[in-house]
Amino acid sequence: MDNNHKLEKRELGKTGLKISSVGFGASPLGKVFGPISEEEAIDTVSLAFHSGINFFDTSPYYGATLSETVLGKCLKALGVPRDQYIVATKCGRYKDGFDFSAERVTKSIDESLERLQLEYVDILQCHDIEFGSLDQIVNETIPALQKIKESGKTRFIGITGLPLDVYTYVLDRVLPGTIDVVLSYCHYCVNDSTLEDLIPYLKSKGVGVINASPLSMGLHTENGPPEWHPASDAIKAACKAAAEYCKQNGKNISKLALQYSLSNKDLSTVLVGMNSVKQVEENVNAALELQAAGIDQITLLKVEDILKPIKNQTWPSGVQ
Repeated sequence: MDNNHKLEKRELGKTGLKISSVGFGASPLGKVFGPISEEEAIDTVSLAFHSGINFFDTSPYYGATLSETVLGKCLKALGVPRDQYIVATKCGRYKDGFDFSAERVTKSIDESLERLQLEYVDILQCHDIEFGSLDQIVNETIPALQKIKESGKTRFIGITGLPLDVYTYVLDRVLPGTIDVVLSYCHYCVNDSTLEDLIPYLKSKGVGVINASPLSMGLHTENGPPEWHPASDAIKAACKAAAEYCKQNGKNISKLALQYSLSNKDLSTVLVGMNSVKQVEENVNAALELQAAGIDQITLLKVEDILKPIKNQTWPSGVQ
């Protein structure tokens, strides 16, 4: 079914890009959440695109470059003009660690473009900047990304990270218009909506907001988070209770969590990792249902009540 005309598109800051409200997180194409065949990957990306998803996000870090390579094959298989989809990748974080030097990120974009089989990406993002020196990011990395932008290899520049204060640190130290986008994750979810407080500031800086991981890296799933999840036991226990409440009442916590994130129109897109046709269908249907009928307020209020004791608690990330 072609829902191209249906899935909502939103403006991404001042980039002029119109981006689907649901974005395709391509880390699972790097097999980071289990196996996926190339054929399956191609079917998954194809269905996403034909369902109205036009934004695909990856990184050389995901699956140690495999995600970029597989996404490149999938996009090529679509056989549509390049301007029909928006691609974001990242630099500075790799299988062997972090390197935000000008030399490394300049080399990185060429490697990424080769793997993606593209002449340019739409957005090149500094990946998880809290693990580097923020002064290096400001004084060395971002000027290098600006040169990459001038060369035409990326159209726009972004930064990503978990702690929200890294954005204000960097944005207060660069000229307006230098950074086009921020990608924030796990901070606009049912359990943690602290990103909301930063939105007026980001708007004042002319920055578009990508909200990733509406399921808070698996906290809002029936199966629960992966072993390595950094949240406290209290957060995990509360999220488990919320998921169980939903299940007992014939509701799905993942759908509710995605719809919660999608409900905020200040977030240009909600990025969700997908590795199957089924996941694409579920995510697109959740978005279309939200557009048509709104969120299930009764279940949402109950879930928010269960999560109240741990609301807006996060976990440390980066160089402490």
